[in-house]
Amino acid sequence: MSRRAAIILSGGKAERFQSEKQAWQDKALVELLGKPLLVHAVQNVQNLVDEIVVVVNDENRLAWYSEVLATHHVTGVRLVSDVKIDRLGGPLVAIFTGLKSVRADNCLTLPSDMPLLQPKVIEYMFRSAGESPVAVPMWPNGRLETLVMVLERKSVLEIADTLSSLKRPRSDDIIRGALKVLFLSIVGEIRALDPDLKSFVNINVPEDLIELQPRRVQGTLTENMKLNLGEIPTFELNLLRDASTLVQDGNFFEAAEVFASCGDLMEKRRTFFWAAISRENEGKSTLKWTKQLDVPELAAARVVEARNALLKAATNYRLEADMHERNCYPFLAERARSDEAWCQSRSHELAVQKLR
Repeated sequence: MSRRAAIILSGGKAERFQSEKQAWQDKALVELLGKPLLVHAVQNVQNLVDEIVVVVNDENRLAWYSEVLATHHVTGVRLVSDVKIDRLGGPLVAIFTGLKSVRADNCLTLPSDMPLLQPKVIEYMFRSAGESPVAVPMWPNGRLETLVMVLERKSVLEIADTLSSLKRPRSDDIIRGALKVLFLSIVGEIRALDPDLKSFVNINVPEDLIELQPRRVQGTLTENMKLNLGEIPTFELNLLRDASTLVQDGNFFEAAEVFASCGDLMEKRRTFFWAAISRENEGKSTLKWTKQLDVPELAAARVVEARNALLKAATNYRLEADMHERNCYPFLAERARSDEAWCQSRSHELAVQKLR
């Protein structure tokens, strides 16, 4: 039987939970029904997994959480601090850190502020994941619970490593990059296991501790759905990480060449998300290269190349969005449209600069 792990994400700033009249509160340590939210999260998973890791964003929290868990006689939990990545934080880094910290085959990620996640639902998610690298709950309107996922550790670690190296902080990029995804309808079999959907009560503001209500949404997506866009492009992901290392070392011309090569390969595969990321970073690297050039004419020519790469990135993001819309995945389409808009805007800025 494959080994399981739970990765509890507890490194956020909890800005919405704070009050101007009070000192900052660590939301994970706020009590509900006599126990901190963090303790609820651990106890909800402890009989279902072989490993439990709590990921925090600084060393102080390691000490606080260790004391709290000991006070509540909670054992068998490891606390780890985020991998340090220059100019990057957020849930993607926390997930990457968690995946690096465990040895299990399949991992459940969950935030510490979902204290009522039912063990029956967790077990269902693990059993349902099957061959999909990612299994994620989906609401009827297509919104996803992007911090509550079952991940196949080995393949998703490749994805998270690559996204981290490219400074992409959002956890939904893991879903977009996995290519094979199982979307678990929250109002389908999950609701049969948890009729009141208490599993998806999220504590964002103090009032949520009293109301304990999940989000209420309308929509037509009531069955589990599968996305299958091919295999994870492991070879190309290695190239993207190599290119990001070249960027860190200041070798922008070489990096742009590798990113362009990846773009070519991904476009032939019609793997639009990774093709778009490759082209976007080709453009960014080329722009950085222009600052190393002493000849204005050469620099101007490279700016044109950067703009063209960003336009190609925008095209790939648009193709990704179109595909997700056709397949009824509106949340992923929305994210792709946002990335498309950024690339279009940056390309327009470069065009305006050229005219001045």
